[in-house]
Amino acid sequence: MKNRDRKPSGSRRSERREATAIEAYNTPHIRRASRNTRPIFSSFLFVVVLIAVCGAAYLSTGTVDIFALSAGMLLGMLASSTIRIAAEWEKAVVLRLGGYSRTAGPGVFFTIPFIDHVALWADQRVMLTGFNAEETLTADLVPVNVDAVLFWTVFDPQRACIEVEDYYDSVALAAQTALRDAIGRRELSEVATSRVQLDEELQDAIDEKAAAWGISVISVEIRDVVIPKDLQSAMAAEATAAREKEARIVLADVERDIASMLHQASSIYSKDATAFELRKLHLLNEGVKDSNGTIVVPSPYAEGFNQGKSDQIS
Repeated sequence: MKNRDRKPSGSRRSERREATAIEAYNTPHIRRASRNTRPIFSSFLFVVVLIAVCGAAYLSTGTVDIFALSAGMLLGMLASSTIRIAAEWEKAVVLRLGGYSRTAGPGVFFTIPFIDHVALWADQRVMLTGFNAEETLTADLVPVNVDAVLFWTVFDPQRACIEVEDYYDSVALAAQTALRDAIGRRELSEVATSRVQLDEELQDAIDEKAAAWGISVISVEIRDVVIPKDLQSAMAAEATAAREKEARIVLADVERDIASMLHQASSIYSKDATAFELRKLHLLNEGVKDSNGTIVVPSPYAEGFNQGKSDQIS
């Protein structure tokens, strides 16, 4: 029971932590700048209208009573609900009585209080979504962890609002599903070496599905392919054996070529004794030239001198 309840440790835990870390790069649903701009503008507009109404009441009656304050607050609320502002990168999807009315922004636009409703503030900048396929089997039944990043943008805010509930999560899940499907149809060697083709296939598959939601996929990039540690050792041994096999084949080819050339040389030397003698002298010279040695070679010319000396002595 203790072994079953024990949590995974070591390399497997680190692999899982690295696989989920890619999601930390995801673009947040709500940015702080976008979230603060609209409330600040509405509050500023409310205060301006309230001060204007109270100032007008004071100038006309000489005092500011409860009715002037109430009228100022009411007009301020109506003004903040009527005058809206969208950032340069935003589009606002406006619904009127529950039906689609228009897409407004960027800049200042107007809505009818209690009738118009901003259903979506669509950010049209390039978004980043990190996704992964954890322990996914390849076509040759090898489990791998693959990390990838997806760059996309909203080109049709109306579809992003009406056709899908949460396009952020929908894009992430569609990308993860497409990645698992692509890995399952490839062998491990193809996943590791054909990243460009895999990127293009994923981009086409995700873009085909997300286009109905008003999403355009810019690019998909495979970030990392993680293979289990025990399988890495086996693959390294296999690669070493393959390289050693290639080296032995090359060495055998070289030896065969050398034997063929030696056979041709022996045929030539067997027909020409002088060439064979010159070759021997050349080999002797090559053997002693680096050591500055001297070669003494007997010849008939030297024997003639020795014969003359022996005749004089006799």
